[in-house]
Amino acid sequence: MFYSERFTTDIIGTSAFGLGCNSFKEPDSPFRLKAMKFFRLTRLGALRTAFVNNCPNLARTLTFRTISKDVGDFFGKVIEDTVNYRENNGVVRRDFLQLLIDIKNGVGQEENGEKGDKKTLTMSEIAAQSFIFFLAGYETSSATMTFALYQLAINPDIQDRVREEIETVLSKHNGEMTYEAVTEFKYMEQVINETLRLYPPLPMILRSCSADYKVPGENLVIEKGTRVHIPVMGIHYDEEYYENPYCFDPDRFSEENKKKIKKYTYMPFGEGPRICIGMRFGLMQSKIGLASILRKFRVTLNERTKLPLTFCKTSVFINAEGGVWLNLEKIRS
Repeated sequence: MFYSERFTTDIIGTSAFGLGCNSFKEPDSPFRLKAMKFFRLTRLGALRTAFVNNCPNLARTLTFRTISKDVGDFFGKVIEDTVNYRENNGVVRRDFLQLLIDIKNGVGQEENGEKGDKKTLTMSEIAAQSFIFFLAGYETSSATMTFALYQLAINPDIQDRVREEIETVLSKHNGEMTYEAVTEFKYMEQVINETLRLYPPLPMILRSCSADYKVPGENLVIEKGTRVHIPVMGIHYDEEYYENPYCFDPDRFSEENKKKIKKYTYMPFGEGPRICIGMRFGLMQSKIGLASILRKFRVTLNERTKLPLTFCKTSVFINAEGGVWLNLEKIRS
């Protein structure tokens, strides 16, 4: 878990914001520690988050926070300092933060025939969007890689098949982990999809009803503005939609079989127009992380992993109680 957390911190920090987090060399860097503090809630923090999610108007009136002040202030200052540095020194990078800076400064509006004051985002809004982007990619990809490695450790035949695919694909690309090579990891993608079915990063997602909705076949109307809790994990484990739902079976997501999956019964990233904007980024990140490990190491389960796995009740995203501990055995060339 520690490897995957550091890996995703460095990837997102560099790719999205142009920041060198150096989590492997500096595991106790403020950047990583603040992120961990957000995700490792105390019982009181978990209760506060639940209150804000279920009673948003009252929570706003009482000025409740879901993010502690020190965490919010830290990330806000990091983003503000980065934006100011780029603007004052004419630095332009092709990353997520640059897109927000361009929107803030109205870059491209006239070319696209748009009208406005060319100041469409405030610094606070840029910091908020950046923070959400970081959080969404940090823990979700980290947990996905961790649970995928766990399943591969207890299913060595599947692990061998993934490793064989990695070697076959990379041999066609001079051993380099290029974008084109990663997109050819088809069976690995099936493994990741099945991992996300069993361990969706967010076991439940929230949506707000945008218009009165009559539930078909029921004498029930969901009124506009009602907050709806969608039990993603419950749907993923429903025998009506998945045969032997507790069984890890990547072949559910083969090209032939995934066409049989009923729409809206597989939602690790949400679905529809509000689907996670970072889905492709997260999947690519997970593929690269898994390939980097599996091409060099054989993964087995460490005795420190508590079985059967139980999930932490105070974590924002799904995490195993006590963590997932693995052994890495170097593969001889």
